[in-house]
Amino acid sequence: MIKLTMPISDEEIRDLKTGDTVLLTGIMMTGRDAVHKWMVDNFIDKKTTPSDADVEVYETIKPLLDGGIIYHCGPVVAGLDTGDYKFVAAGPTTSIREEPYQGKVMAHFNVKGVIGKGGMGPKTLAACGEVPGVYFHAIGGAATLIAQSVKKVLAVHKMEFGVPEAIWVLEVEDFPVVVTMDSHGNSIHSEIEEKSKVVFDKLVA
Repeated sequence: MIKLTMPISDEEIRDLKTGDTVLLTGIMMTGRDAVHKWMVDNFIDKKTTPSDADVEVYETIKPLLDGGIIYHCGPVVAGLDTGDYKFVAAGPTTSIREEPYQGKVMAHFNVKGVIGKGGMGPKTLAACGEVPGVYFHAIGGAATLIAQSVKKVLAVHKMEFGVPEAIWVLEVEDFPVVVTMDSHGNSIHSEIEEKSKVVFDKLVA
């Protein structure tokens, strides 16, 4: 197992290859559909004018994402009534929904890693080569086990998006992931898709 601590350097990212198993320690944040669209519309493509509150959140998360990680996760969280938050379940959500946004977000914030499940497409793979960054696959169906790696909830932003879509800032220790898209143009997901197509074509021929 390779152990990495956020923030992660370019050199550490370039050393990673598809198939590497990694334990992540440090600070990361969650972000799904609403967060990615908010980032791109307000601060990257600038389609809309952000509120003062939005600018404050942006300025807070920007240094966390520099060399950091975004986790595609819709958590189950205890302590919502008291503010003493604790992750009960923290499994990955399907990443491909973020494909229209992910490359732009990685480049803008210097994000070094994206965690999710199911892989992503060519835009994200290209960004992994340019930024550089990697896509980490987390184990679907192990939400409770993964939540044990979350040692503390440091903050939450954009709660108006709802609990699953909010930005949760987390302190994690030995968070288990596998590199399935690296910074050298390799994607296990693309390889599997190509091999599956060959088998499928033979079956229908």
